Amino acid sequence: MADTMKTKIFSALAFAALMASSCMTMDLKPTAQANSETWYTTEVELQMAVNEFYILGYWQEPLLASEQWTDNFTYRNTNRGEGGSVLDGTLTGQTWYVYNLWQQSYKLISRANSLLGNIHRAEEAGMNQNLVNAFKAEAYFCRACKYADLLFFFGDVPYIDRYYTISEAEELSRTPLEEVKEKVYADFDEAIKYLPVTSAKSHATKGAALAMKARFAMYMKEYDKMAQAAKACMDLNVYSLEPDWAKLFLQSTKQNPEKVFCIPRSIANSVVLDQWYVKNGLPRNSGGYAADTPSWDLLAAFLCTDGLPIDESPLFDPQHPFQNRDPRCTMTIVEFGTTHCGFVYDPSPAATQTLNVSTGKDQANQDSRAVNQYASYNGLVWKKGVDDSWMDNGLNVECDYLMMRYADVLLMYAEAMIELNTIDQSVLDAINMVRARAYGVNHTMVDMYPAVSATDQASLRRAVRLERRVELAKEGRRYMDLIRWDLAKKALNTCNYINITDPSEWKAKVLDKGLYPWAMTPQIDEDGIADFEPMFEAGYIQKGAQRIFPERQMLWPIPTHDADLCSKLKQNPGY
Repeated sequence: MADTMKTKIFSALAFAALMASSCMTMDLKPTAQANSETWYTTEVELQMAVNEFYILGYWQEPLLASEQWTDNFTYRNTNRGEGGSVLDGTLTGQTWYVYNLWQQSYKLISRANSLLGNIHRAEEAGMNQNLVNAFKAEAYFCRACKYADLLFFFGDVPYIDRYYTISEAEELSRTPLEEVKEKVYADFDEAIKYLPVTSAKSHATKGAALAMKARFAMYMKEYDKMAQAAKACMDLNVYSLEPDWAKLFLQSTKQNPEKVFCIPRSIANSVVLDQWYVKNGLPRNSGGYAADTPSWDLLAAFLCTDGLPIDESPLFDPQHPFQNRDPRCTMTIVEFGTTHCGFVYDPSPAATQTLNVSTGKDQANQDSRAVNQYASYNGLVWKKGVDDSWMDNGLNVECDYLMMRYADVLLMYAEAMIELNTIDQSVLDAINMVRARAYGVNHTMVDMYPAVSATDQASLRRAVRLERRVELAKEGRRYMDLIRWDLAKKALNTCNYINITDPSEWKAKVLDKGLYPWAMTPQIDEDGIADFEPMFEAGYIQKGAQRIFPERQMLWPIPTHDADLCSKLKQNPGY
């Protein structure tokens, strides 16, 4: 690329390096306003700087979309939506969310570096050292979180913690993961040392740093560190499970003892859930698209109330798949025949009319494909976090962006101890606290819910992995779990199955024979993956898109833009 172009187009790395500069001003320094040679001197300036760390864009992309890259989601009969390139196996260095994750991560890293490189001014001005340490701790926390994401997705990445000239930035190469990893742990430890136990929910706390350190150790498969950090977070005794599982995800739920780290949304401040996401999450009767929906794979994953998978439990009826299931099933996916967002939800091809609850009258059922060809292709729609309030305020929705909650901490602790094969009652308690909460009982009331009682490593590994899937569905954790469990190549090389797209044929082959919605029970394998192929071969369902996950996608490509500008930035294999 020509040098003239390089002077005009900075890479994300060059931007991050330059932002760490302690001197980026003209010679003349106005005294009546802030400038980069005097900034970071007062408490007000430092508070303004750390407030900028929590801009939603630095945190939500691409993780808001990451569930859509898994077997928990479907998008009609395609791999479109936000999951397209991942599920088609066509990721490149020009894919939007590849570059966006890289860019936004390095932008936040640059902000953290800038504060850390200049906060000496506040110290020299006599600021209380405890206050200085607290501001530094937030910068260390944010830098650690962003490098944690970069290492997981890209492997070796350039490590930037100081000011570089443009020429130096263009010479950056990838720092080995093992080297960056230790720096990330060190940043988390500095944050843990000085962050407060409690503070505003949108700012980092000691508990958030411990929990995010545990997540990073989970990514790195360092289970001793993972267990220690999760247990330390638990031992703070400031977090607890919200008794009402469904309530936790609603936009009306703000401060809550289960929320360890989140970024609040606010209609008043015009920080709301993306309209595309809202409309795709609402049924068509309620003004939505019902295009981005839960998969049948996810519906099949929930255990029956006897604690057995659907292919082993005598309680499961494929014609009534929501009955006798873990309560989180119907709190995650809308049960047929129940009221949701102002209408009785029934996707049956025979249900051409449905009840409008607000008017008390029947009307054309836009959620039946017999009426609307674009109604949910598999009949499922999301309930988790979605309620009538989504239709208010012009479809502006202010659900908090929830990055860490206490249930995740408990499950991380349990998983780490299981992988270490250090299994004791605390491991069972951690899993059972999460599971029992869904049933509305205390985990000690083992006759009131299907408590986990196995003590062998293999059984508990299956239990905690299943628990993560059903507890954390739609929260952006499944993709990373599949990668680190080395199950992505299996779970994401499967087919997306849907209903027969011709409503008349669907009705004749399935509904009229009393086989609606599922003609038979799918088998569940040892990894919790459902097999719908026999149902397809019998002619009861259709195939949608084929998920394709090549080996190379275990790591993402380095963004083409930066690779072109920085010649020493070598690409990951296969791209």
